[in-house]
Amino acid sequence: MALVITVAQQKGGAGKSTLAANLAVALGAEGARVTLLDTDPQGTLTRWHGLRDPAARPLRFDAPAGWRVQGALDRHRREADFVVIDTPPHAETESRLAVRAADLVLVPLQPSLPDLWASEATLKLAEAERRAHRIVLNRMPPSGKLRDVILEELARRGAPVLEQRLGNRSAYAAAFALGLGVTESEPRSAAAAEMRALASSLRGFTP
Repeated sequence: MALVITVAQQKGGAGKSTLAANLAVALGAEGARVTLLDTDPQGTLTRWHGLRDPAARPLRFDAPAGWRVQGALDRHRREADFVVIDTPPHAETESRLAVRAADLVLVPLQPSLPDLWASEATLKLAEAERRAHRIVLNRMPPSGKLRDVILEELARRGAPVLEQRLGNRSAYAAAFALGLGVTESEPRSAAAAEMRALASSLRGFTP
C-alpha cells in the first residue's frame, strides 16, 4: 500500500507543482514505484510530463478530475509505493479529496507574510481532516530579515515545519522546463542535494 503525499497550498505560485514533480522523481530514484497525480485543472504537471524525455526514468502519471479523483487514488494506492498529488490552489473538491486521502500533507511556504497567511487555510483543512501535515520551507534565501521574521513566527506558532528546506535556486525552474526533476538534470547541484534530503526524510515516514 502506497504512502500518499498530497502537496497543497491555497495560494497560487507557492511552488506546489515544482515540489510535487521533483519529489516524485527523487522518491523514484532508488527504484520505488511512484505515481504522480495532477488534480489541478490548470494542468501544470500534465504539461511538464508531456515534456519528459522518453529516455528518462519512467514515472507513472495520471490526471484525474472531479468525481474520478477518488477512484484514481484508490487504484494507484494499491499499485505504487508512493503517490504524490498536486492540487488546485483553492479548497475545491479535488483539493479536499486529495487532503482527505493523504497520509501526509506537505504545504510549501515561501518566506513572505502573504504566503504564511494563505497557508493557514490549508493547515486548518488538514487538521479538520485529521491528516498529518508538515510545512516545507520553499525558495528560502540563505539569510535576510524577512526570512528571519517568517522563521520566528512559525516557531512562535509551534508550526510543524520540516527540517529540510529548499533554496531559491534557478536549477528547479531549469529542470522543470525540460520535464525533469533537478536530481536528473543537475544531480551534483545544491538543489539536487536538497531534494534528495527531502525525499530521504519522507521514505521512512509513518502516519
